[in-house]
Amino acid sequence: MASANLLSLPASIPPPTALALSQKAPLILANPPTSSLPWPLSLLFSRETPESWAIHENLLLSALRTGDEKAAAQLLERLEARFGERNERILTMRGIYNEALAQTPQDLEKVFDGYEKILREDPTNISIRKRRVAVLKSMGRTADAITAVTVLLQNSPTDVEAWAEASELYASQAAWGQAIYCAEEVLLTAPNSWSAHAHVATLHYLSTAANNPPSLPELTLALKHFCRAIELNDGYLRGFYGVKVVAQKLLPLLSDAPVSARKQREQDDEDVPAPSRASVQKLEEIATKKLGEIIRDFGSKKKGQSGYDEAEIIAAKELLNR
Repeated sequence: MASANLLSLPASIPPPTALALSQKAPLILANPPTSSLPWPLSLLFSRETPESWAIHENLLLSALRTGDEKAAAQLLERLEARFGERNERILTMRGIYNEALAQTPQDLEKVFDGYEKILREDPTNISIRKRRVAVLKSMGRTADAITAVTVLLQNSPTDVEAWAEASELYASQAAWGQAIYCAEEVLLTAPNSWSAHAHVATLHYLSTAANNPPSLPELTLALKHFCRAIELNDGYLRGFYGVKVVAQKLLPLLSDAPVSARKQREQDDEDVPAPSRASVQKLEEIATKKLGEIIRDFGSKKKGQSGYDEAEIIAAKELLNR
C-alpha cells in the first residue's frame, strides 16, 4: 500500500497505516486551527485553512478506525463548533461516529432512526441516504439495503459510489447478473479505473465458480477485464493474481486445434470470442513471472516501502506454491 497522509486519505487503508495516522491526533489537537484571541485579532492570527479542516476530518476517520474514541470525539466537537451541527457533512460525520460506537443491534437501530429523522426533514441529503444503506447492511437487512440504494440511484443515476455499493450488495446474494450490471455502470463513469475492471472480472469469475464445467464466456470476460486492469496499472498485484487464476481455469476448456468457422461465428454471435490456448498459456506465464518479481521486490525492501500489503503478498505466494 502506498503511503497515506491526512490531507489526501485514500478510500481504503491497511490497519498499520490507519494506526500511524491516528497517532498524529495529539499533535493536531494541541494546535487548534482557530485563534482564541478576540475579533478582529482572531482574523490576523488564525491558522485556519481549508486543508486544516480536511486534516481534522480524515484524522477523525482514522481515529475511529483504530478505536481512539476520545480523540474522535474531540475532533468531531471541533468540526461541529466550526461548521454547525446541522451542516450536511457534519451530520454525516456524526452519523459515522455513532455507527462506530454502536455495540449492539439496538444501538444500530438508534442510529438508523436518527438517519430516518434527518431524511424526513431533508430528503435530498444524499450522504445520509448512503449512511442509511450502510447501516441496513450492517444490520443484515440486505434486501432493504438493496431497495434503499435502488431508490438512491433513481434520484442520482450517475453516483459511482452507489452503483459500486449496489454491485456488492447483489454479489452478497449471488445475484451475479445484477451485480455485474451495476459494476459495469461504474466502468461507464470510470473506464480507466483498474480496480473497477478487476471488480467486474472477479464477478464474472465468481458467477461461474460453482459450475462444472465453468462457463467459457464468463471466464473469457473475466480474463479480458483482468488484462485491462494490468494494462492500466502494470504493477497491480490483484490484476496479475486474477489473470493467473482465470487462466488456470480456462486452459482445460480450450483446445489446441484451430476454431472452426462455424464455431467462430457462434462465438462472434455471443460477442465473447474465446482466446486461443497459446495466448492464455502466455498470459499465465507472464502473470507468474510478474507475481514472482513482486514477491521478491517486497522481500528486498523495508516494511511499508514496497507499495503492497503483506496479506496480498502471502496470497500471491500461496498461489505460486500450489
